[in-house]
Amino acid sequence: MAKNPALQAAIDLTAGAAGGTACVLTGQPFDTAKVKMQTFPNLYRGLIDCALKTHRQMGLRGFYKGTSPALLANIAENSVLFMSYGFCQKVVRKIIGVDKNAALSDVQNAAAGSVASIFAALVLCPTELVKCRLQAMHELELSGKIIQGQNTMWSVVKGIVQHEGPLGFYQGLTSTVCREMPGYFLFFGGYELCRSFFASGGKSKDELGPIALMTSGGCGGVALWLTVYPIDCVKSRIQVLSIAGKQPGFIKTFSYIVRNEGVLALYSGLKPTLIRAFPANGALFLAYEYSRKLMMKQVDCY
Repeated sequence: MAKNPALQAAIDLTAGAAGGTACVLTGQPFDTAKVKMQTFPNLYRGLIDCALKTHRQMGLRGFYKGTSPALLANIAENSVLFMSYGFCQKVVRKIIGVDKNAALSDVQNAAAGSVASIFAALVLCPTELVKCRLQAMHELELSGKIIQGQNTMWSVVKGIVQHEGPLGFYQGLTSTVCREMPGYFLFFGGYELCRSFFASGGKSKDELGPIALMTSGGCGGVALWLTVYPIDCVKSRIQVLSIAGKQPGFIKTFSYIVRNEGVLALYSGLKPTLIRAFPANGALFLAYEYSRKLMMKQVDCY
């Protein structure tokens, strides 16, 4: 194990970046469908309808709108998340008074992940805002909220700076934090609980194979989204529709959706999210754990 805290943090950050890349490359088409269905629920009757219309209007590339900022968002989020996760685990050990290398319980790991998510939200919010707007660009053009041609990552960034200022990148930050903290408690808790289950035969968690890791990561991802999906729906509305003017905050947006569209509108796009959650988060943890082990092994050789 790397004894240098800075080196350990760099390893966690790099492994998190590898995990974030794997997550996006695995699940981007489903994430695009999710954002479209969340922000314009009246345009689509379900996942199949959304997929067919997207393909008919823009072809396969339509499913990969926002991939560049999605990569930036996930690499930034997971780099900071896993680096902060390692740091928060150390803080938890210090608070409960155990050795710095002692194994934490699944609940203690979940608590460390929940606190780490606050730091991740600060870097995730701006990049996710750009991603969501690009994914819903066709619908924004149809609704007249923007003119045609403003459909590249740089045009979106330029528009935010010109019309909303630097703080415009943090539209939906409150919603993001409200989503991340309980979500990542269940994300890391579900992951560690599943790993404990697979390791119950006398194995160490570090000895688990790729199937067990992917299954554990997938379960953690499903646990996250089942719990916080309505919050994510509100966040997407705030981030995408604020392009047409100042969007109300979390409480007002939540109340508007429930009052005018019904509670079920908060779950628009849940199906593609759950379909995406298992393979994408399985790939995330597989890439994270294996890249981290590889780097730790290289460090220990010196």
